Amino acid sequence: MYYTNGNYEAFARPRKPAGAADKQAWIVGGGLAGLAAAAFLVRDAGMDGSRIRILEDSKLSGGACDGLLRPEGFVIRGGREMEDHYECLWDLFRSVPSLEVPDASVLDEFYRLNRDDPNFSMNRATLGRGDSADTKNRFELSDAAALELMSLFFTPDEALYNKTIDEVLSDEFYKSNFWLYWQTMFAFETWHSALEMKLYLQRFLHHIGGLPDLSALKFTKYNQYESLILPLVKFLEEQGVTFEYGVRVENVLFHFLPGKKTAHQLVLLRDGKRETVDLTENDLVFVTNGSCTEGSVLGANDRAPVLNIAPGDGASWQLWKNIAVQNPAFGRPEKFCSDIEATKWESATVTLLGDRIVPYVKRVCGRDPYAGKVVTGGIVTVKDSAWLMSWTFNRQPHFKAQPEGQLVGWIYGLYPDEPGDYVGKPMAECTGAEICMEWLYHLGVPESEIELLATEAASTVPCMMPYVTAFFMPREAGDRPDVVPEGCVNFAFLGQFAQTPRDTVFTTEYSVRTAMEAVYTLMEVERGVPEVYGSAYDVRCLLNAAHYLLDGRRLTEMKLPLPYKMALLAGLEKVRGTTLEELLLQYELV
Repeated sequence: MYYTNGNYEAFARPRKPAGAADKQAWIVGGGLAGLAAAAFLVRDAGMDGSRIRILEDSKLSGGACDGLLRPEGFVIRGGREMEDHYECLWDLFRSVPSLEVPDASVLDEFYRLNRDDPNFSMNRATLGRGDSADTKNRFELSDAAALELMSLFFTPDEALYNKTIDEVLSDEFYKSNFWLYWQTMFAFETWHSALEMKLYLQRFLHHIGGLPDLSALKFTKYNQYESLILPLVKFLEEQGVTFEYGVRVENVLFHFLPGKKTAHQLVLLRDGKRETVDLTENDLVFVTNGSCTEGSVLGANDRAPVLNIAPGDGASWQLWKNIAVQNPAFGRPEKFCSDIEATKWESATVTLLGDRIVPYVKRVCGRDPYAGKVVTGGIVTVKDSAWLMSWTFNRQPHFKAQPEGQLVGWIYGLYPDEPGDYVGKPMAECTGAEICMEWLYHLGVPESEIELLATEAASTVPCMMPYVTAFFMPREAGDRPDVVPEGCVNFAFLGQFAQTPRDTVFTTEYSVRTAMEAVYTLMEVERGVPEVYGSAYDVRCLLNAAHYLLDGRRLTEMKLPLPYKMALLAGLEKVRGTTLEELLLQYELV
């Protein structure tokens, strides 16, 4: 497997690998990563779909990419923010037919939608019960905080192993609007991994200017399950791929020889009965290890979710533990699933039953939510919320089955154990209606009307997720296993807890990239995997990011330590009359 860029290989169709007809695939986990692996096996590795089995513990595919009508009501545990440089994601969906647009792919549909209705926020944050926080789309980084951020950007990975963000950034940095945007958009906490923070900075450098108004983002027409997962599942079913639901894989057993690791048996539960499946080297096994939505618990409008899970519990975590104990190359799952207090937060899906609350939403977002176009343009963060609440309404209807006149939105709180500003109790202990009350309070609804509207004009389903940011826990090399661990001949890991260089977890792109790398490696596909977009190595992106992070100030206006100041002035003198000076002028840095 190798990386490439440009369109030379992007448009090439690889030949069927030697021996492909003799191989079959066992894919453990029907989330986006597992589905993508099946698609790449069919499209690029020439494997007949009938030789691919997807084994899924739950009753449907999609994993964390959900969007369902449950007995409690509409539920979206989270939303997926996407961008134009998700190279592997779009490589996949260019081949998946749209369910909405005739003679178009999912990529075609997505591209046209976001071209016709580009995303941006007219009000990124509120303060004082629904009033605009008036951030003026500025980052408000002090010179000292800007230098801290720059230092983090250039720190080698090894120097950040097992370090938290708190250990590399100071209170001066946390005062900035940059941290407000960043923390709530990506769900970073100060105790999370400084390494992941740095990787995010490098990965999305080209979108720094679009963070304040969220114009960097693109969204699907409906929830991600209906817009992404259903078309992909239908495509795979048409290729003859077998889906087996209600099957829990408990272990993958290996034979070990010097320099060689071979998966030789699957141990699984089907209908309460344990089975074993013997494997040969022609049986390829792909395992999604770990899950950010494992152990999720729903509440209801009149019931709080009750979290009843011990650290590390859950089928996906236990499977990874059972595999990892066999060899150090299979990673260290305990680094990610052993501290629920550090990895949990709570979301809630709110359905507006009519238009009584809509005027308050419209006042904040500045748009008509019924227009079928962008509404909030991403999350709106309540800057003075004790829960650090954020909320969003995407294009409506958000579900195909959504009744006319209803709106479905999403709320989440990064600090669910803090007492609310209105309800006076932690989000984690609140019913859906109480979460709605807290939201309505911050929307500016008169207090005399809050309880009535929350119970009669809305229905809210809370969801507590114990591992939702598990992949952000401080780590070091080897904690996440390589996609194809060294020496493995018929086995690969997929998803957010597999290790691939330079890309960032908590994205749809990461799931699809690991799937592509796994298939291309084990099947020896003669086509390069698109490399991660190289904005961190593009001087134009670096200078553009510096322009926005300084809120348009010139480099010479920064209050720098004397050695830095002298070095800057000397450097500017040396580049005078060169192309570099032209670039500095172009990006208004001098």
